[in-house]
Amino acid sequence: MAAFTFGWIEADGTPREGSGGKGMRPALAVLSARAVGAPPEAAVAGAVAVELVHAFSLVHDDIMDGDELRRHRETAWKAYGVGPAVLAGDALLALAMGTLAQASGGDAVAALARLSDTLVELVNGQADDVAFENRPWSGPEAVTVEEYQEMAAGKTGSLLGCAAAVGALLGGGPAALADEMARMGRLLGIAFQAVDDLLGIWGDPATTGKPVFNDLRQHKKTLPVVAALRSDTEPGRQLADLLETGRPLDEDLLRLAAELVDRAGGRDFAQEQAETHLEEALKIIESAALDTAAAGELAALSRYIVRRSH
Repeated sequence: MAAFTFGWIEADGTPREGSGGKGMRPALAVLSARAVGAPPEAAVAGAVAVELVHAFSLVHDDIMDGDELRRHRETAWKAYGVGPAVLAGDALLALAMGTLAQASGGDAVAALARLSDTLVELVNGQADDVAFENRPWSGPEAVTVEEYQEMAAGKTGSLLGCAAAVGALLGGGPAALADEMARMGRLLGIAFQAVDDLLGIWGDPATTGKPVFNDLRQHKKTLPVVAALRSDTEPGRQLADLLETGRPLDEDLLRLAAELVDRAGGRDFAQEQAETHLEEALKIIESAALDTAAAGELAALSRYIVRRSH
């Protein structure tokens, strides 16, 4: 099941060609080690560990969200059942901790502690995301943009920050620099989530592997939607009226909802937030005491993470 999760095999065990994911977290870990002057091999254990944690989080996230498709095929729970998928996620998490515990060189103890703290943040962020489902679409109890950004920092930003910090620590970088790298990664994570939310509504199914309007179909409170609902505009109020019915949205209503989010400014706001947090992350890369060549590659990776189409 782990091999299926990474995209290496089909559900029946048949070998499968193609990528199982973007690999940006391992890349961030390796580049962060290089940025502090270490060879890329120094960060391998950390790179593997953060990718295993990421895989664990996706398996469990798909179960909680009821998502049946990921990367153009069935999710683990859909292919194997909920119980086996939960256990597979647990196994991936255990492997992550064990892999990093065996790391040598640099400050492996601090790296392991960082990963442990990150898991708490990640779970808290996911818990907030789940709790948002029971919040109203409008009124004083509705989810705010600030609450959403805090959730994104935990659910998505924490692991990207961990990848950068763990790479720096395993590469022998000082704790203060690892903290800066973690802050950079966290900002990238917030930007990444904003882009992910945009793709969840307007992304091309051929590249995202999910149906168009998927997040609206599932009534998810994503950043463009939250911003639109908080916009105090007529399209925002119309969107709230539409979503508060609670009924399933057919293709025409989904198209209308997406249009209302756009007209209320939610789409532009999410795009602006992605660019703002990217620029803040790039400033940290530029100002930190890093290897020049590796810093350039980190900046390029950061731009790719935020300006992707899938």
